[in-house]
Amino acid sequence: MVEAFVRDTVPGVRGFLHCPAQPAETGLVLTHGAGGNCNMPVLVALAEAFAEQGVAVLRCDLPFRQLRPHGPPHGSGADDRAGLRQAIAALRETISGKIFVGGQSYGGRQATMLVAEEKNLADGLLILSYPLHPPGKPAQLRTQHLPQIKTPTLFVQGDKDPFASPAEMEAAVKLIPAETSLLIIENAGHDLGFRRGADRQDTVSKIVSAFRERFLAG
Repeated sequence: MVEAFVRDTVPGVRGFLHCPAQPAETGLVLTHGAGGNCNMPVLVALAEAFAEQGVAVLRCDLPFRQLRPHGPPHGSGADDRAGLRQAIAALRETISGKIFVGGQSYGGRQATMLVAEEKNLADGLLILSYPLHPPGKPAQLRTQHLPQIKTPTLFVQGDKDPFASPAEMEAAVKLIPAETSLLIIENAGHDLGFRRGADRQDTVSKIVSAFRERFLAG
C-alpha cells in the first residue's frame, strides 16, 4: 500500500509512504538527486520492493524541491539535511524498530553529511550513485566528511558512472571508520540504468538483497 505523506513541520515533509502488508518494524527514508524528485523510477522501484520485504519506505522530496518543481539545489545543503532529519523523525512516529536513510546522488550525499554530523540519527545508510566528484574533475573529491561517519553504510554504484569509478569508490569507502559495503552494478551509469526505461528488476533485487545482508541478517 502506498499513500501520500505530508507533515507540516519546518521544514516540511512531503512524499509517499509505502507500507508493507503487515506492520513494519523497519523503516527507510529515501530521497532524490539534484535534478529529480521523489518519483524517480529507481526510488519508486526500490520502495515497492522493500515494502514487499516488510520494510516501510518514505520516499520524500527534499526542501529545495518542495520550493520549486525544477532546478538544482542552492547553498550548502543545510536546509535539505534539516528536511531529511524531519523525515526520519516523522517515520519514527510509526516505526518502533530500526530506521535507515539514504538516497540517490545529491540526496545520498546529504544523508552521509547528516549522519556525519549526528552520529545516532539512523541505524544505517543506503547510498545510490554517490557523486564522489563532478564528471571529468576527479581531483574535486567530496570526501571531507567521510571519516566522521560512524554509521554502517551500503553504497550502490554503476560501473560506468562518470561521478565515480568503481576504483575511486573503493578508495573513498575505506575512509569511513564503520562497516561498509560497495555493490557495483554492471553496465550502469549514474541513473543505475533506470532512465532508459529497461526492466531493472535484476538491479532492484541485487540492492534489496545486499541491504538485507548488510543490515537485517540475523
